[in-house]
Amino acid sequence: METGDGSETERGKRSVVSPPPFLPPFPFSPAPKQPTTKHKTTMADLADEAASLDGYFSDAPLEPEPKYPPLNESFDRCVVITNLPKVPEAKYEKLSKVVLKLVSRIGPLANYEGSDFSGFFMPFDKEAGSTVGCAFIEYETAGDAKKAIEVLEEYKFDKNHSLHVLPQDRASHLADVEEEEFKQPEPEPFKERPNTMSWLEDSCQRDQFAIRQGKETAVYWNDGREEPVLDYDGAREKEAGVAWCEYYVQWSPKGSYFATLVPNRGVILWGGEKFQKLQRFAAPGVDFVVFSPQENYMMTNNNNRNDPHAIKIFSIQTGKCLRAFPLYPKDFLDEKLSEQEKSNIPPPPFQWSHDDKYLARMGKDLISIFETPTMKLLDKRSLACDGICEFQFSPKDNIIAYWAPEHKNQPAHVDLIELPSRKSLRQKNLFNVTKCSLVWQENGEYLGVKVTRHTKSKKTLYNNLELFRVNEPGIPVEMLDVKDAVMAFSWEPQGSRFAIIHAENPTSTKVNVTFYDMFRMSEPEKKKGKKKSSGKELVAEVNKVETLEGKQCNCIFWSPAGRTIILAALGDSASGTLEFYDVDNKSLVIKEHYRANQVLWDPSGRTLATTVSQPIGGGHFKFAMDNGFIIWSFQGKQISQQSFETFYQFQWRPREKLFNNEEIAEVSKNLKKYEKQFNAFDEAKKRKLRLEETRGKRKSRSEFRATLARLKEIRANMKQERMALLDGYDSEDESNFTTREVTIETIVSSKEELVY
Repeated sequence: METGDGSETERGKRSVVSPPPFLPPFPFSPAPKQPTTKHKTTMADLADEAASLDGYFSDAPLEPEPKYPPLNESFDRCVVITNLPKVPEAKYEKLSKVVLKLVSRIGPLANYEGSDFSGFFMPFDKEAGSTVGCAFIEYETAGDAKKAIEVLEEYKFDKNHSLHVLPQDRASHLADVEEEEFKQPEPEPFKERPNTMSWLEDSCQRDQFAIRQGKETAVYWNDGREEPVLDYDGAREKEAGVAWCEYYVQWSPKGSYFATLVPNRGVILWGGEKFQKLQRFAAPGVDFVVFSPQENYMMTNNNNRNDPHAIKIFSIQTGKCLRAFPLYPKDFLDEKLSEQEKSNIPPPPFQWSHDDKYLARMGKDLISIFETPTMKLLDKRSLACDGICEFQFSPKDNIIAYWAPEHKNQPAHVDLIELPSRKSLRQKNLFNVTKCSLVWQENGEYLGVKVTRHTKSKKTLYNNLELFRVNEPGIPVEMLDVKDAVMAFSWEPQGSRFAIIHAENPTSTKVNVTFYDMFRMSEPEKKKGKKKSSGKELVAEVNKVETLEGKQCNCIFWSPAGRTIILAALGDSASGTLEFYDVDNKSLVIKEHYRANQVLWDPSGRTLATTVSQPIGGGHFKFAMDNGFIIWSFQGKQISQQSFETFYQFQWRPREKLFNNEEIAEVSKNLKKYEKQFNAFDEAKKRKLRLEETRGKRKSRSEFRATLARLKEIRANMKQERMALLDGYDSEDESNFTTREVTIETIVSSKEELVY
């Protein structure tokens, strides 16, 4: 540093030199002026410059150790897409744009600064003059790559190409596999599966049912006449020290499989004559299961709101989990609601189509429809249904019925949608609607909609029924006004009749039950010049059949065979009255099962069961003395009754309906032809039971007769010895006896009467 008098210190000698041109000037001094004259640099100048820079460099040795980012040797962010169309160079750019647009929907692709690679590469074979049919994709995250494999696998790129997607690691492994001659693997030895329909071969045409009581699970035979007979109660598992059921049970829709729930292990399927174990499905915490109508798939649910895989769809044949879903669809619950309010909203259930082709669930303003077995959205999009509140699949056709309340200046409406075309078959607009309930007839011929309406002030509610004739052209709709409040609505399974429970006040103890028919008998019109026909015609018009007044019931249950209906008063506060009513003959039988909470018809309609049950895990312990079931005939005759301290479940084994209505009518017409055959079978069965009951008596009688014959033989062999002891007297010789007849008359009573 320079002093005021022009002297220099030792320190100033180092600092007075101006910094070189490539270094910034000192912040506290003005920038030095650069010389304008040019001169040749000499070695001495360089030495002086080096000496002047001595204070700017560290004395530490230079050992550079650059810190490079860790090398990622995995390819978890990369996927390979195969089965792409092979196109010439002229179409290369167009195909690249289409594929790039498709894969970019999954997530952002990798991007490297200073490199031309943008996360997408589709190789081109110059010798062949076309692409090779594959593409390499790299995403920013491994999660997007995994999602791409799930979403794009079997994606229909065009009518001739379905994409196949696999991880890069898997593709590299396949590339290293040596090519060699294919050798047919040895097939596994054939193992015959149990016949899951063997129970239908029962010679007595009996039905089966399963019960859960205490820690026991048992399956019984029922013939509708005698006490149920035990078929299987898990004896094989008891000997092995394992439980074959710890929760509820469920039969498949055709009765082929018997599912038992063991929450710690999942769901176990049983079948065959001896209930062999068929398969186990991993579903921890399972709460209930639902089979598809054709028994191809099974859905499990653990009711865990925090589990993203709460609902699982399994293939029954392979045991593979096809897809998993959370308990609630995305955006179904309003985020503004509190946790308590959210817990009060039940999750929307999944529903199967009748042929197992579709699985659907309601979301917010939409219905998500998934195709089997891929479990991907139909046409890659959901069905838009603004404000939807409920939907139901037709039992016999791929038709969805749903209703939505007033929404965005649109009236409430009921819609019928055909799948997979999404064509709207019918729409019915409704006004001043509070609530709707959809009820399909078992054959899918009719759809009933119970509509609860309100007045303009919304203080008064009233009901009406909208009845859709689904199989008729244009699907006509009839409206049936009901002045009273409708508490229950039910179709006859195989017919055109339906019944409703109604009363002026919904809380009334005395109600009316009215029967209607979708057809009425009409006299044919007489035409000029022609004779009047003697027959009657069926007219498609809702017809009131009859009304039963002053009944004490809150539920109605049609027999699966039709004709017979049960008017039941169920629940803790009800009387348990059961009224067996024959709609054709107008006959009525009244019975009672105190505190009954279920009425269950068997598949044939011959018998039904009423139960008093409690949920597994607690509740209804104060009714322990009433827990159990009663089996009745369809005419109201009690067949069997059993009581248990804890009774959880009663379930009939379903059976597939083999006859249509025409064949059933033909059998009914020729019933006398089969009557003798059935009577002979019943007599043979009674004789067999009678012989079984008297087997012990007949055995004792045979033993007595054998003993008597042996004693007679011994006596006969001792005859000579006996005569010798009696001096030749033979006590068995009739000539040694004198026969004398004596008649004795005894007057038992006498009575005198005076005759005038």
